Amino acid sequence: MPASLFDNLKDLPNIRNMVENGFHSVLESCHPPITIPAWMVMMTSKSPGELGIYGFRHRKGSAYNDAWVATSKTVKEKKVWDYLEERGKRSCLIGVPPSYPPYRINGSLVSCFITPSNKNDYTYPPELKQEIESIVGNYLFDVIFRTDDRDTILKGLYEMTDKRFAIIKHMMKKDQWDFFMFVEIGVDRIHHAFWKFHDKNHPKYVHQNKYENVVIDYYKFLDGKIGELIDLTDDDTYVLVVSDHGTSGMKGCFCINEWMIQEGYLSINNYPDKQTDIDKCQIDWSKTTAWGWGGYYGRVFLNVKGREPNGVIPPEKYEIVRNELREKLLHIEGPNGEIFNNKVYTPEELYGKVTGDKPDLMVYFDDLYWRSAGTIGHESLYLDENDTGPDDSVHWYDGIIILYNKKKSKKMRLSRMSIYDVAPGILEIMGMEIPSGMRGSIIPEIKQWLE
Repeated sequence: MPASLFDNLKDLPNIRNMVENGFHSVLESCHPPITIPAWMVMMTSKSPGELGIYGFRHRKGSAYNDAWVATSKTVKEKKVWDYLEERGKRSCLIGVPPSYPPYRINGSLVSCFITPSNKNDYTYPPELKQEIESIVGNYLFDVIFRTDDRDTILKGLYEMTDKRFAIIKHMMKKDQWDFFMFVEIGVDRIHHAFWKFHDKNHPKYVHQNKYENVVIDYYKFLDGKIGELIDLTDDDTYVLVVSDHGTSGMKGCFCINEWMIQEGYLSINNYPDKQTDIDKCQIDWSKTTAWGWGGYYGRVFLNVKGREPNGVIPPEKYEIVRNELREKLLHIEGPNGEIFNNKVYTPEELYGKVTGDKPDLMVYFDDLYWRSAGTIGHESLYLDENDTGPDDSVHWYDGIIILYNKKKSKKMRLSRMSIYDVAPGILEIMGMEIPSGMRGSIIPEIKQWLE
């Protein structure tokens, strides 16, 4: 949920009640502010560098065309529910990314939106799957949202969310749990599919369009569902509403590899006559210095001698080339010569400790308002639309956090918190000490609110 949610709560009575009688704050996400790794950053209080997760997809070692996708097996650091298990406490998790394949916890687990199909095993314990399907039939993990068929998206979103909350309510009543957490991916999907119809500042907004009220109507629907869950809690239950990231209007896509070709960093033997993934292009690696990947942010890789199979950059010149490329990326302008507020980072400066298959540079075009398009064949540096399918919104740094308890009526607002502070906060509520090595800390205002 975006931080702007706090600006208009008149149509969301249950969320409004939590805000007016609890603790709330803007919650700043991690770098990059992406679903994977952000939920695991939140639940471990470890950085993406420590987790070795920089997005959904990662380059496999120094390979040019081989990649892997983050799954539950990728996360090696202890999560909140692991610490709770050590104290004999039980957890129930539904849809927390990444949780496929399902894994053993002290309690119950239903996997998340990366689950390939409901034909796969998606629960722990395994027999929970049959119980779920006896209640809702075919359980839905996600919807296809990068399509122009928005009526179908909308129908699927409501069906998916209805089924998810039916299972949440069932497990809240049936299971014995000390910690219960679920993620409704529909919030993310409604933004990506309908944000330009909702946000009057979106460059593609159309006044009084067919879908103008879709986002707020879905939020009203969610607010009602949240109210039903609160009704099931007792006075000793603390309720958290959190975002892994915020959202904002997408202005367009910058074609990072078209720029690499133009600037002489990327050499291609036969320029494609249609949009083509870089993995399927004929790259002359002996003449290529750097290339990039698309996504909500750009990942840039250098072709280093002795590291990549056909590397050309001498290791001793690695930092020189990286810094030169960084400076050029920082000064890329918009399609009409407008100044882009580009941000270019090395993983080392963002995280300190870095593990796994990290990129050499991480690029936020116009401070995330422009996606990175990794495909080639556009004969342009700028696209009005996402190259992997319609997408109305980009990920933003600021989400929300709300903390509520029925027996407390104590409104308190903090201007800003970090996603790293959530795990320590949960453990504080559960009466546990904060493990060493967590990046976040107990916010004094939360401690005060809990007293």
